[in-house]
Amino acid sequence: PGLHVFAIAFALEVSVGKTNTVMALNNSNVLLPCTFTTCIGFQDLVFTWYFNSTEMIYHGKIKSKASEPYLVGRNPRVEFVGSTTGKDNNISIVLKNVEFSDAGKYTCHVRNPKEKNAQHNATIFLTVVQKMVEADNTVTLIIAGVVGGLIGLLILFMLIKRVVLFIIKKTQDGKKECLVSSSGNDNTENGLAGSKAEQKAPPKA
Repeated sequence: PGLHVFAIAFALEVSVGKTNTVMALNNSNVLLPCTFTTCIGFQDLVFTWYFNSTEMIYHGKIKSKASEPYLVGRNPRVEFVGSTTGKDNNISIVLKNVEFSDAGKYTCHVRNPKEKNAQHNATIFLTVVQKMVEADNTVTLIIAGVVGGLIGLLILFMLIKRVVLFIIKKTQDGKKECLVSSSGNDNTENGLAGSKAEQKAPPKA
């Protein structure tokens, strides 16, 4: 059972990248990416690209890791742009002069005789448009402006608050100084109640 699990874990894998959707302009060339991995290597590997699961648009073979793929058959508008002698086993193709009728499902299928004819595939969906539409960022810009304005107002409010508190503190400190100085006056010479003038003996007649 352990060997069986090991065999499954290292089976053939095919990938078209992080996203399985591609958009292309009408009359442009578009890349259809595909790579495969196998930990035990490959011998006389066969790969085929299909359009909408039935129409074969490219068919190639690879003898070994040391050799590049060779063509078996293809659609005239399809060009192989991959390489299998480097780090990645890249079997990507380019579809030239795409038309609206080219929109649909493209399947990259791989079969490896070295893995007891193990087979695997991955699918990519092509959309053909007349022109690329730029994303409308108006709402995003408005939200960013409002948030930025609120942050600016908050900072301004905090600064004004600090200034006002500083002025109030200074004013209160000034009043305290006035109170201290006035309560500390020596009134004994001013003839006020409790002053030294009151304690002088009345003049003799």
